[in-house]
Amino acid sequence: MDARAHGRKVARLFELLGKRWQLRIIWELREDPATFRELRGRCDEISPSVLAARLAELREAGIVEHRDGYRLTKAGAELIEVYQPVSAWVGRWF
Repeated sequence: MDARAHGRKVARLFELLGKRWQLRIIWELREDPATFRELRGRCDEISPSVLAARLAELREAGIVEHRDGYRLTKAGAELIEVYQPVSAWVGRWF
């Protein structure tokens, strides 16, 4: 893959994750699956329409799946692993 194509894929990921609530939803699913209602409660009462839209985007991206509730896919769990050092860096930065 050439550098430009790779850069576009990275930009698409950041665009997806940069949408309001996306990272929070992923974070809330890091340990336990949740029903729609449980996830909504974990996300400080996000509106149902926004939660449904964000979950659809995350499912389409292969980060979240719906099976006995919403849960992270293998790719979603890998994303959490990538997020951990970023989270630690943010803690030092602030």
